[in-house]
Amino acid sequence: MGKKIVVALGGNAILQPKQEPNYMTQLENVKKSCKVLAKLVEEGYELVISHGNGPQVGNLLRQNEEAKEVVPQMPLDVLTAETQGFIGYMIEQSLLNELRKLNIHRPVVTLLTKVEVSKEDERFKDPSKPIGAFYTEEEAKDLTKEKGWLLKEDSNRGWRRVVPSPKPIRVLEADTIKRLVGDGVIVIAGGGGGIPVALEEDGSYSGVEAVIDKDLSSCKIAQEIGADIFMILTDVDNAYINYGKENERALGKITIGELERYVEEGQFAKGSMGPKIEAALEFAKTGGKSHICSLLQADKSLKELSGTIIF
Repeated sequence: MGKKIVVALGGNAILQPKQEPNYMTQLENVKKSCKVLAKLVEEGYELVISHGNGPQVGNLLRQNEEAKEVVPQMPLDVLTAETQGFIGYMIEQSLLNELRKLNIHRPVVTLLTKVEVSKEDERFKDPSKPIGAFYTEEEAKDLTKEKGWLLKEDSNRGWRRVVPSPKPIRVLEADTIKRLVGDGVIVIAGGGGGIPVALEEDGSYSGVEAVIDKDLSSCKIAQEIGADIFMILTDVDNAYINYGKENERALGKITIGELERYVEEGQFAKGSMGPKIEAALEFAKTGGKSHICSLLQADKSLKELSGTIIF
């Protein structure tokens, strides 16, 4: 068995900002991502893939709201399940096609994944997870007035709707993922951060209206299946300090202690790089290595020639 790696694909690996969110555009982006993922399999890594769903679940939510007079509206946990299905299908099919080109015959499966959260989580009081399309400040003001949405600026890229994002407690299908990987299966799991569910007093679970950050839940998957490496693929080559300023600096190899000092300084935005840093730190503290890099730098980052590497 090769090294076990959990790769968290950012939403940009599926849909770039300002792109038309139709099926073919998203499929073409996924195909490019799967070329990179197939190379990791070729190099001998045992692969678990998670992915974001911010643009997709936001668009689905709006679709539901706009059509509620015709078709009954579905809650956010159900919309996350829907995005796990259709994004998982695109990744699964595209990855199998790329593996065949490399003459690699491995099963790939998409696993509907539930993640436990607490209804008492403080993050319900401060919605911070951006979903859906980007808007101008003027459009954001109009939408707040017209629809009652809460919108916040997202890393100087525009304004987006935000929803509650509770912290993941545990991944309910972690043992299944571990067994599948042990049998040589490539697993797509934890899509969109997982379907948020809460434990009730009678021991049953129920869905929760929220979207879990996919990097934090991917970290949980990596920890619970005993992964060696946790890799977050995003739209920048590195994490930065003083991002967007004249004195911005890319972070390369960095220790947990050094990175924690930058966190204390408030260097990483709450709705974007912040959760990535939090997740990468959490995994590195268990003894593994965390990587934050762009899709095209994944191979170089694993060779420690690029990206931000926390150890």
